[in-house]
Amino acid sequence: MAVLVAGATGNVGRHVVGRLVEAGQDVRALTRRPGAAAPPPEVRVFEGDLTRPETLPPALEGVRTMLLFPVGEAVDEVVALAAKAGVRRIVVLSSAAVTAGYDTEYHYPVEQAVERSGLEWTHVRPGEFAVNSLYLWAPSVKAERRVVDVDLDTPGTPIHEADIADVAAAALMDVRHAGKAYNLAGPEALTHRDQIAAIAAAIGEPLRVDEVEPEEAREFYRA
Repeated sequence: MAVLVAGATGNVGRHVVGRLVEAGQDVRALTRRPGAAAPPPEVRVFEGDLTRPETLPPALEGVRTMLLFPVGEAVDEVVALAAKAGVRRIVVLSSAAVTAGYDTEYHYPVEQAVERSGLEWTHVRPGEFAVNSLYLWAPSVKAERRVVDVDLDTPGTPIHEADIADVAAAALMDVRHAGKAYNLAGPEALTHRDQIAAIAAAIGEPLRVDEVEPEEAREFYRA
């Protein structure tokens, strides 16, 4: 029986695919952009969109476990199709914001849909993704050696997407994780100021750091 990874070209999904292949699993990759996928040759790539459940049945056929990317639109229909196809367990890529009670409209409804289905479930709830800062800061660091930020000194525990993938892959392969929700965080508390200092040390150049109001930051990163 196969394992289906939804969002297989994403930051976490592509690592999950790799972990499963290394473990000898029969892996299927679900993506809206099959042309952008470059998985190992033994992985079967399926074009599909979680907001269009009618595109999913070919990918679901013969699947035992599934990593579900958090898309709330049509999630009940997606889960029903999974159950009909014989999927036994769904691992939800969720968020630590659910545990904290901040997320009631995005990740939480996906978790609830899976639990209502009667299928086995595991919720993987990472906090701050380390890669988010990379995407946000990299262009201005490269162009101007500058970072614009709204909150430099509140500590967080950013986690690498590959570490999230390790947990998700384990949950997909081992039924002992069924019925559990895992909150994930990085190994140490770091402020944005700490992270920027680490970048400056890595590139060997000082960075200009501007702490601004949220609206100014939004305008800066939209430009």
